[in-house]
Amino acid sequence: MKIHEYQAKELLRKFGVLTPRGVAAFTVDEAVKAAEELGGAVWVVKAQIHAGGRGKGGGVKVARSLNEVRQHAASILGMQLVTHQTGPEGRKVRRLLIESGADIRKEYYLAVLTDRARQNVVIMASAAGGMDIEEVARDTPEKIIKEFVDPLLGVTDRQAENLARGIGVPEASLSRAVDTIKRLYACYMETDATLAEINPLILEGGGAIKALDAKFNFDDNALFRQPEIVACRDLDEEDPDEVEASKSDLAYISLDGNIGCLVNGAGLAMAMMDTIKLFGAEPANFLDVGGGATAEKVTEAFKIMLRNPKVKGILVNIFGGIMRCDTIALGIAAAAREVQLAVPLVVRMKGTNEDLGKEILQESGLPIIAAETMAEAATKIIAAAQ
Repeated sequence: MKIHEYQAKELLRKFGVLTPRGVAAFTVDEAVKAAEELGGAVWVVKAQIHAGGRGKGGGVKVARSLNEVRQHAASILGMQLVTHQTGPEGRKVRRLLIESGADIRKEYYLAVLTDRARQNVVIMASAAGGMDIEEVARDTPEKIIKEFVDPLLGVTDRQAENLARGIGVPEASLSRAVDTIKRLYACYMETDATLAEINPLILEGGGAIKALDAKFNFDDNALFRQPEIVACRDLDEEDPDEVEASKSDLAYISLDGNIGCLVNGAGLAMAMMDTIKLFGAEPANFLDVGGGATAEKVTEAFKIMLRNPKVKGILVNIFGGIMRCDTIALGIAAAAREVQLAVPLVVRMKGTNEDLGKEILQESGLPIIAAETMAEAATKIIAAAQ
C-alpha cells in the first residue's frame, strides 16, 4: 500500500522529522486559503498522485503570489499527469499539497528499505539528492552509501554518523542529520513500512535538515495492525480491478499480456506465468485464488479477468491439496456459465479428486480444453488465443 506525499509528511512529523509547513487541498479555493494560512511570499503547489517524477510532468509549480497559487492549482487539479512511473495513460490529479517555500542549500537522498537479497533492513543515503535513485545506482553507484541494520540493535549513532558524513553533511548540521536518520528508521519499523524514502532531504540556510519530499510503501500483510495507515488509502490511485479483487480476498495484479491466469498458490502462479512467457506469450494478470476457493470466488475471478479487453484466453492451473479438484471444477463450470465465457479456456488440474474434477468438466458441456502438464497447458491456450 502507498500513501500521498502530504500523508507521508504528517507521518514523519509524528516521529519528529522536520518538514516544510504544508496543507492539503482538494479544490482551487482550498489551495488559495491554504497559502493564506501558511503566509509568506513563496509557495509550492504540488500534485498528489502515487508516482514520482511529478515535477518533470508539470505537476509541481512555484507561486510568488496568491493569484499564481490560484492559477497553478486550477491548471494542476484535474489534469492527467504523465510521468515515467505512471505510464502513457497518466494519473488524474484530485489532490494538492500547498507548501511554504524552502531555503535549499543542498539536497540529499535518504531511505530505509527492505533488502530482499540480504534479508535485512538497509539505510541508503546519497549526496545526489533530488535525482531518481535508479539513475544514480546505474551511473554512479559509488555515490550511494549503505548501512545494514541489526533489528535487535536498531540503527546506531555510529552508523547514522557514517551515513551523514558520507554524503557530506556539514559538521554544524551533523547531529541534526544523525537524529533525522534515526527517527526515519523508527518510523519505518513502527509503521510496518517496506520503504521510507526522503528525496530530497535538504540542508537549509540556517542549518536545518528537512524532508522536502517523502514516499512510503507499506506491507499489506501488516495493515491489520496499522489502522491509521489504512485510513490514508486512496482507492482512486489503485487499479480498480485490484481493489475489487481484494474485496473477494483474491490476490490479483494486472499485467500487460493477453492470457488470463487463475491459479491456486503464489508459487504455482509465478511458475505458470513463466511457462506462458517461455512459450512466447504474455500473462494478462497474476491471480491467486488461494487454498479456500469457492464457486463464488472463482466466478468473481473470471469476471475480473474478463474486464480486461486484452484477454484472449484463460488458463486455469489448479493443484488439489487443501482445495479439492472436484470443488474447483464445479466453480469453474459455474463461473463459465455465469459470465457466458466467450474466450478459450484451458484447465489443468492435479491432486486430490483429480479424476472426479476432470469428469465434472468433461460432462459440463462447456468447450473446456484439458491439459496434463504446464507446458501442454501453455501451448494449448496460446494456440487457442491466436
